[in-house]
Amino acid sequence: MSLVDELKSAVTPRAALLVVGVFALQLLFITSYVGALHHPKPSDVPFGVVAPAQVSATLMGELERLPGDPLDPRAVAGADEARDQILNREIDGALVVNPAGRTDTLLVASGGGTVLSSALEKIFTQVEEAQRREVRTVDVAPASPQDFDGLSAFYLVVGWCVGGYICAAILAISAGSRPANRERAIIRLGVLAVYSVLGGLGGAVIVGPILGALPGSVAALWGLGTLVVFAVGAATLALQSVFGIVGIGLAILLVVVLGNPSAGGAFPAPMLPPFWKAIGSALPPGAGTWAARSIAYFKGNDMTASMLVLSAWAVVGSVVTLVLASLKREPAGEPIATELDEVKG
Repeated sequence: MSLVDELKSAVTPRAALLVVGVFALQLLFITSYVGALHHPKPSDVPFGVVAPAQVSATLMGELERLPGDPLDPRAVAGADEARDQILNREIDGALVVNPAGRTDTLLVASGGGTVLSSALEKIFTQVEEAQRREVRTVDVAPASPQDFDGLSAFYLVVGWCVGGYICAAILAISAGSRPANRERAIIRLGVLAVYSVLGGLGGAVIVGPILGALPGSVAALWGLGTLVVFAVGAATLALQSVFGIVGIGLAILLVVVLGNPSAGGAFPAPMLPPFWKAIGSALPPGAGTWAARSIAYFKGNDMTASMLVLSAWAVVGSVVTLVLASLKREPAGEPIATELDEVKG
């Protein structure tokens, strides 16, 4: 057999297309991560100003004119209200002006991202120096000393997401990439649900009691983890139902290539470029990271939108999987098993 014949036998057209697809994912991975994270800077950060009316108007005008538009300032009635808004995740920081002295107070929340709180400190050190004033920083929701740079919540959610799509991929490719009937789809979703409960619990216990990386309710993190794993897994099963093995690549595209750099992990959303800031909250890694930080540092506040996003992924993924499985595709449409037979032959 000639080399050309051997090559044709060893590399099927489908395998060649899959390699091309992997190559495209590789380039997209590099583009997304470097594009999103290579030059982080604060932009339109929701920020409160507590000051007498005359001072507040002047100060907010100055903050709005800062180069690069790092802040989106708004007047807040008092220091207690500013703290409440930070804990409710309505704003990311606040400046409390002391009209009787020369030292003002900057309120931040490093639990929402230490990089962002450090950026706010740098901005207001310069602003106050220009006014010949001083600023002291008070961390309203400090990150745990065991949570370096506030990244533990992000890594926890990434682990849950990886478990979700790998579990779904294994369930599908174990006997072909498309469910042949509704019963098989129900079994896969059932196994995924059990796996999600165990995966959610395992992650919550590891970052909580075992490592002490994240404070907050273990039960709440367990519930969140269960939903994250199932949402990603169900979406992966749905994509596989529609596109076959290519669906695994599409799941990686959504969760890893687009979801992770936009999740607000290494750099919170206000420090990301506009595109990544816009999509992050709509994808499982971003929704999960926001909710995990809310549980750990913000008394569980402002989680409704994130939980709805995750629930939508879970419900839509399950429905699509079941509906397409009910069409009762023939088992012959299972490319992985077919290709394995070709290779063996």
